[in-house]
Parts: sequence; structure tokens; C-alpha cells
Amino acid sequence: MNSVQLTGRLTRDPDVRYTDNGSSIARFTLAVNRRFKSENGPEADFIGCIAFGKTAEFIEKYFSKGQKMDMNGRIQTGSYTNKDGVKVYTTDIVVENVEFGESKSAGSSGGAAAGARPPVDPDGFMNIPDGLDEELPFN
Repeated sequence: MNSVQLTGRLTRDPDVRYTDNGSSIARFTLAVNRRFKSENGPEADFIGCIAFGKTAEFIEKYFSKGQKMDMNGRIQTGSYTNKDGVKVYTTDIVVENVEFGESKSAGSSGGAAAGARPPVDPDGFMNIPDGLDEELPFN
């Protein structure tokens, strides 16, 4: 089974582009801390990710540089020949599901996900603002 689960921070704002037929493609890099660090070795891996369609649009709208992201997807390898005639091999994570890795108040960037929290009822549940269903990328 080809399955990947990552938690990391975006190294830059997602690069989102649209195809001629209107499909969206988001590319970004996650800095993922290594669990075990070797002496004088890197502390994180920088992993290239790509998302398509509604997932790409969700990432564009709600994520920015420095935000923590939890995601799962699959590894995809490929190759192409560059302009110098050299074959280049690629490895990307194709994102299938994405979630916020921390609450807004815990985040350090205050990026695209900024906004006021809805009030909380006495029973402990948050009031969901009217019209929010239309903004969600899934139904």
C-alpha cells in the first residue's frame, strides 16, 4: 500500500496555478522534523507536495508560510529530461487529505486562516456562523 502521513510546517506560501480548463494545482514544501537526529546532521526533511482540485483550493485559502499542516497522501515518482538533456528523477507526495496541525491561537504566522472564533455556547459547543457550509471544500 502506498500511503504517507506527514506533519510539518509550510516553508513558503503554496504556489497555486490553474489549468486552461480551470483545475487547480497547489505545490508546496513541508519541513518535517526528524524524530531521531544525528550529530551535525539535518534536523528536518523538506518534502515536496502537490495537491489537486478542491484540496488545492482549500490549501490556497487557509494555509500560508509557517503554518503547521497534517496531511496524508501517496508517494509519486517520475522523471523528465531537462533542457540540457539530462534525465531528472522526481519524488512528490500527492496530497489526498489535509488538516490544520494546530489551532489558530497556537500558530505563529497568523496567515490566511486568520479570523475571529465563533462564540461558544454554555454547553461547550461552538456556534457555527450561517453560510459557512458554502465555503467548505467537501460535501
